[in-house]
Amino acid sequence: MNRNVLKKEVHLPDFYLTDKITEEHIAFFNMHGFIRFKNFVSKETVASFIKEAENIERKWLEEGVEKVNGVPLKFGENSDGKKMINRMAFLSLQSDVLHKFLQDPRLESLTKLLYPSEGRIAEDEKDGLVMNHYVRTPKSTFTRMGWHTDSPRDLFLGQKIMPMLNVGLHLDDCPFVNGGLRVLPGTHKQKMMSLLFRKKYFIDNNPDPKEVGFDIEAGDLTVHHGSIWHRVQASSKFGEESRRRVMYFPIVTGKYSPKQKDSKTPFYHRFTKKVLN
Repeated sequence: MNRNVLKKEVHLPDFYLTDKITEEHIAFFNMHGFIRFKNFVSKETVASFIKEAENIERKWLEEGVEKVNGVPLKFGENSDGKKMINRMAFLSLQSDVLHKFLQDPRLESLTKLLYPSEGRIAEDEKDGLVMNHYVRTPKSTFTRMGWHTDSPRDLFLGQKIMPMLNVGLHLDDCPFVNGGLRVLPGTHKQKMMSLLFRKKYFIDNNPDPKEVGFDIEAGDLTVHHGSIWHRVQASSKFGEESRRRVMYFPIVTGKYSPKQKDSKTPFYHRFTKKVLN
């Protein structure tokens, strides 16, 4: 694969995950630390997932829920000025439809990207199935996310950094020019000093000359390694045109560590609250 191709967002290779992960998929991921699968689910399935998330959001807002299994929800205002939840956690534990989605054999096959480590879909670990819901309004605070990797969470928990994947199902069309996920290819192979200090975590939102973005369509699936540097670029638009919903879940390794109703809030959530507000 010509590395120059990666610098042209609209020309990223179109991979499809129709059955299970292939050697070609694995080779691309191992080199670059990310991969995108086009049309992973249908537009009809996307609509059903959005409906499920909206039902859960409505229920949590009515009940005044602020945390789920120790993980704080993040709140904001929708384009109509009404309260919304920008970040929801453990969604699949609230929905049979979303729980069934995580049982998809194609998702299970993604664990091979962590070989020789044995990975598992963390439905009740970390933050479970998360929805990030970005809408840019004059009052919004959750429209982007600065450069970071996912690995230091383990350090905050007093553990060594373990290999992991972050898998995102995109529920809205989002062309590159309208913001969205940006990654630095190959940084999943970096040394510890670069992992921790290459950029200012969450504070640095500046574009990087080597970053790669995507022309996303609803139903696309992206996978990135937990140690790769990535960010979320704010939309250039406001209101409905800026709406971007992505459901993420981790594939993890190491000791099984489920969360329960009385689980304590991890320190990194208190840290990110300070830098993201």
